[in-house]
Amino acid sequence: MLPPETITAIADELAEAGRSRGLIPRITARYPHAAVEDSYAIQGRWRDRNIADGRRLVGRKIGLTSRAMQAATGITEPDYGVIFDDTVWENGAVVPFDDFSNVRIEVELAFVLAQPLRGPHCTVFDVLRATEFVTPALEILNSHIELEGRTIVDTIADNAAYGGLVLGGNPTAPADVDLRWVSALLYRNEAIEETGVAAGVLNHPATGVAWLANKLHQHDAHIGAGEIILAGSFTRPVWIQRGDSVLCDYGPMGTISCRFR
Repeated sequence: MLPPETITAIADELAEAGRSRGLIPRITARYPHAAVEDSYAIQGRWRDRNIADGRRLVGRKIGLTSRAMQAATGITEPDYGVIFDDTVWENGAVVPFDDFSNVRIEVELAFVLAQPLRGPHCTVFDVLRATEFVTPALEILNSHIELEGRTIVDTIADNAAYGGLVLGGNPTAPADVDLRWVSALLYRNEAIEETGVAAGVLNHPATGVAWLANKLHQHDAHIGAGEIILAGSFTRPVWIQRGDSVLCDYGPMGTISCRFR
């Protein structure tokens, strides 16, 4: 593990980069032996600082849920970050482009929980029972660490690249749809950019939510009732420029859109 003072210093750097919309040098360039445990410790210190400053945690995001992405990053499990209340936009929102850097969009499903989820033996069926509804969501990827040469350690420390989310579409009870077969068509400026099927997320998008509950149990934590859980992308990220409009069509689950000003 990195020394506590180093973890605190990096968390402070990330907090300042968030305020200034700047980028910091890669953690792994400065500390080549930094491990995944260090990155979660940095993220946790950063999270606690934000909560102390008055931000409210309303959910979690799960990333690296596809086999291709795991193979590309050399890991065997997903990663996760936190969602604060001031990073959630409604369907059709105009999103401030300057709130982010290296802006990209991913297509996801969001689980909104009616009941808490606790590990260590949480299953897909536990997730479905605890879920109030599932709805389309667009994750806005962000970065406070330079992208070139970035590793999983850098990404996790940087809140797993989470910047914000647009929540909307047609909220659906999980019993009313086979979530594996939810598909989506992603358009940027009226041109189709990506398509995908939700089974690409660990064979079932609820699998990642169960994984998260079990992972948090290792740190004496759990997923609370009412939390929003971004289950993982089933398309590649699409780069976004100022002025771009984004629309994603989920078929029977409705559409979701936003514009970056």
